[in-house]
Amino acid sequence: MQTKHEIERILASASTTPNKRLGQNFLIDLNLMRKLIDTAEIQSNDVVLEVGCGTGSFTEGLSEVAGFLVGVEYDKILGPIVKRNFADVENVKIINADILENKHTLCAEAVEAVKQAQAKLGGRVLLVANLPYNVAASIMANLITGEQLTADVMYVTVQKEVAERMAAAAGDKRYGILSILMAATGKTEIIRILPASVFWPRPKVESAMVKFQRNEEKTTQIKDMHTFREIVSLFMGHRRKMLKATTKLAEGKLAEIKNWQELFNNCKIDPKARPEKLTPDDYITLANICIHEKSI
Repeated sequence: MQTKHEIERILASASTTPNKRLGQNFLIDLNLMRKLIDTAEIQSNDVVLEVGCGTGSFTEGLSEVAGFLVGVEYDKILGPIVKRNFADVENVKIINADILENKHTLCAEAVEAVKQAQAKLGGRVLLVANLPYNVAASIMANLITGEQLTADVMYVTVQKEVAERMAAAAGDKRYGILSILMAATGKTEIIRILPASVFWPRPKVESAMVKFQRNEEKTTQIKDMHTFREIVSLFMGHRRKMLKATTKLAEGKLAEIKNWQELFNNCKIDPKARPEKLTPDDYITLANICIHEKSI
C-alpha cells in the first residue's frame, strides 16, 4: 500500500493531480486501510469489488486476501496506470470505466466479471472501497436492490453525511431512500468516524467507515425488489408531501394504479401521513400489496 509521498510521485510521473470533479480524496493512513481490510474478514473464496482504485494503493492490500478482485477506476489517466501495474496479478481484473452506466445501472463489464468469479469460487460478493463521494449512494443502492448484482457485505469509507443517511431511522431528517433500502435488507453499522487529515487532498468534511451486512431473512420479505425501490423512490422523492398527494406524481406502471386509497387502508397507513414518517416495514407492506393485488 502507498504512502502520501508515493501517491504524489505516481501522479507527478503521469503529469496529473487529484481530480476534484471525480471526488478523488486518497486514503493515506495505512493503518486505517489495513483496519478496513482486516475488519472485512475477506475469505479466500470471496469476490471483492473495489470502486475508485485511484493509484492502486488499497487495491494492493485487497488483492493479498481476496479470492478475486474486480477493481473499477473511471479516471482516464489513473485507470490505465493501475491496470498496467496489476496486469500480471492473476486474481485481479482492473476495468477502466464508469461504475455507473446511469443512476440505476451498474457497468455491465464489472457486473459480468464479478459474476464469473463468484461462479468459479462460490464465495460471497463484497464491496470494499474508499468510495468516491459523488457516486457512493448510487453504487450502494444498486448493490442492495440487486437487480444486476447483489453485495452480501459492504465495508466502505464514505462522507460522514452519507454514513448518517445509511443508518438513519424514520422521522430523522437524514432518513431517505438509502436508509430505507439498507434497513429493509440488512443491518448498517458506523464503525468509526474518520477525520479529514487521513485523506489527501483533505476534504472539507469528515468521513466514516461503515459496514453493511445483508440479511436474507429480511430480504425475502420483499416480493419484488424493483417495485419496492420504485415505491420508495416515488414517496421519498416528495418526502414532505402527504402520501395521497404524492400518488398523483407517479410515473410508469405506478401511474396506472387508481386504488391508492384502498391500498393505504389495507396497509393500515394514513394517506395523510408524510413519506418521511413511514418505516421500512411500511414500505415493504405497501410494495407487496401492490404485487399481491396485481395492481402493477
